[in-house]
This record gives sequence, structure tokens and C-alpha cells, in this order.
Amino acid sequence: MTSSQPINGVVMKGAFVNMKQHDNGSPEAPQDYIDDSLKMISKAGLDHARFLFYWEAFERDPKAFMKEIESVAKAGDKYGVKIIYDNHQWHTSSWLEDKGTGFPWSLFEDSKYSKGGGGNTPDKGAQVFWKDWWDRSVKDNDGKDGWTLMAEYLKKIVLEVDNHSSTLGYEILSEPHVDNTDQWSKIGKFNSFITEELRDITSKTIVYSMNVPVDLNSNINISPQNLAKMAPSSKQNIAFKISVYGVPDRDDYQKERFDLFLDTRDLTGVPLYIGEWNNVVRTKEGGVFKINPGASDFTNSNAGKILEAFKKEGIWGTAFWKWDYRDADTASFNLVNDEGGKLVPTKYFGILEDTVKKVYGSFDSVSTSDVSASGNTSTGGEDDDTSTSDVSASGNTSTPDDDTSTGGEDDDTSTSDVSASGKETNLINKLVKTGKIHRS
Repeated sequence: MTSSQPINGVVMKGAFVNMKQHDNGSPEAPQDYIDDSLKMISKAGLDHARFLFYWEAFERDPKAFMKEIESVAKAGDKYGVKIIYDNHQWHTSSWLEDKGTGFPWSLFEDSKYSKGGGGNTPDKGAQVFWKDWWDRSVKDNDGKDGWTLMAEYLKKIVLEVDNHSSTLGYEILSEPHVDNTDQWSKIGKFNSFITEELRDITSKTIVYSMNVPVDLNSNINISPQNLAKMAPSSKQNIAFKISVYGVPDRDDYQKERFDLFLDTRDLTGVPLYIGEWNNVVRTKEGGVFKINPGASDFTNSNAGKILEAFKKEGIWGTAFWKWDYRDADTASFNLVNDEGGKLVPTKYFGILEDTVKKVYGSFDSVSTSDVSASGNTSTGGEDDDTSTSDVSASGNTSTPDDDTSTGGEDDDTSTSDVSASGKETNLINKLVKTGKIHRS
């Protein structure tokens, strides 16, 4: 592989691992859903899947949950598709919001977190929970803290799949909430804790995620320096997951947002994994920007522009949103449809397949091992007992245009261990000189 060829795949939702804790109404998956899905993904020339699962689904039915996780690993082995296992959350938990899924109810019951208190970033219920989560004061009924409980839960998954050749890595927690500027470094401590716990049993890639909301004008002061504080203290074989839902230079906002993450990569040396991408349009409704399904479309043209932008910047990996047998309101969020128990690809899957091949070429003989921060990988043979990613924290020297500046930063509270030597020093001095970042 060259620096312009990342791993390319899809975000894949499961069945049991996707269920809300007290939900019995989810549509049943087609027969052989996991096997058929990874077979189709492989046949299209895509090389990995970011497989989503939810902690509350595990608490709901651990046996069914682990059985599905194991089936993913076996199907990945069978069809040569690498898997990144993603500990996902959306709107925090179904305890706080009916449409939310994520944290298990054992962390909310008999506590101060009111059922239905709201799980989205503007909601008071979510803000109270996430503040306590970053302060490590969320506990279950036995008094055990949430960080330790999550580490124990994730270790069960790692021990189940780590010896499979298809296992590429693990994502700690997708899109954690940030409500105050003091939480950036606390997330870094959390990511460091979980990474250290998992490193006891795996050497494979560990992915940490960008925060939500990503509002460039918010009072949480999103900047390369603050985003860098989220990085684990040890950056060996680490990747940083972000989302891109539009052509990076479609407008000033999209460009500034993308450049923000590129600058963060340059400061930390951690490669970018675009774990969700698509092309959507948001319109303002009641003071909030929401996805407009009618105005959103995914075409060969915008797909090509997005992937060409990723290729230009040497992105480590990409996963298209999404592969799911359930219907979605936004048409391009459906790569397949369930037609009478049979998976049928939509036109968007064809667009994705064609565009990846056009921009990156064939991946038939490509190894996904020894990935560096600029996307380079070795082309040697693959050993089942060897890590399939081995991310190196070197090789990033680009200086994208970005007007985002950071406010005061307390060096003693940062857990990102950003080195100020060599290329990093030159980059920081350049960004300071041009006014893109400010020293405290």
C-alpha cells in the first residue's frame, strides 16, 4: 500500500448487539445476516467493517450478544474482511431517551439520573451523566465505578475475538459528550485508562473517538490543542476516529472542520480513521440543524470528491455509513435492503464500490498490517498471530489551513503527551506564528 491507500470499508450494524435494553420490537435480522453481509462486502473489494455494538445490549442478553460477536469474527476470517469492534453510543442510553442506545441501565437505576431525562448533548439529563462519567463518579448498585465496569466488559469482547485473523482492533467509546472545557483532559485520562487495561490482553489497534457536539463556535472551545488532550498517554498502535458527512471543501464550515482534525493529527502524530462518512445536508429546524433526507444525496460525483480529499491527506482508514438491514429515513444510509429475508444491495452500495475502486484501485492482495500515521503499510505476508495494524505515530507533516484557535491550556492537565521536539516543534511554531493556535 502507498500513503494514499487507506483501509476502506463500511460501518456495519448487528442484530442482538444493537438492541435496546428493554426493547422487544426490533425487526428480526435476515437469516445468515452476518455471513451474507461480510461475503458481499468482501466481494465488493472492501477490506474491513467497523462493527457497532452497545453495552446495554450486552447487559440485556450476554449470551446472544457474545454469540453474534463470535459469528462476526468467524465470518471475517472466512471472507478476509478485517473488523474494528466499536463500543458505540448514541444519545447516551435508552434509559435517558427512547431513541438512544448505549450505556446499560445498571448505571442509572436507583440513582439521580431521571428516566427519560434526555440523552442528547443539549439535554440536562445527559449533561449530568457525562459530567459524572468524566469525574469517574458513575457507579453501579454495588458501588463499582463505571470506568472499571466498562474495561471489564470490553475485555470480554477482546478475549473472545483477539485470536482471530480478522480482528483489526477496538474502538473505546464512540463520540463521547463534551459540555465543558475542563472535560477534554478528563477524556484523555479515561482513554488512557481503558487503553492501558486493554493493552494487558491485546496488541492490536485501539481507536479513540472525536467528541460531540462538533460545533466550531461552541463554548467548549474545539481546537487542535484541546482535541489533542483526548489522546491516550501511550500512542503505540492508536488511531483517532472522526466523522465526515460532506465534501471537505463543500463550504467554509466543512473545510474548517476537516482542517481542524488534520491539525490535531499533526500535533499528536496519531493517524485519522474516518469511521463514518457520507454526504448529507442539514437544515435548521427550531433552532437546531438536522439532517434533511430530501436534500441529501450520495452520487458518484460527491463520493469521488470526498474520497479524493481523503486520499490527498493520507487518511489511515475510512468506513462508509452504513450497512444495516433496517430501513433508514435518509436513502443513502441504506447500502442494503431486507427484501423478504434476503439482503439486496441498493444503488448506493454500487456507487461506493465503484468509487473506491476508481480512487484507490484493487485491494485483493493488500495487507492491512504495520500502518503508519500517514497511511503507509508493509506489503509483507500476514501472520495470524501478528497485529493487523501496528499503527506508528510518525510521518505527519502537513499544515492545513484552519482558522480555529485555542484558548488557555493548562499543560499540567493534558494527558496527550504531545512532544515539542523535532517536527512537532516546527509545526507548533508555524501554527503559532500564523495565528492558528495560541500559547497560554
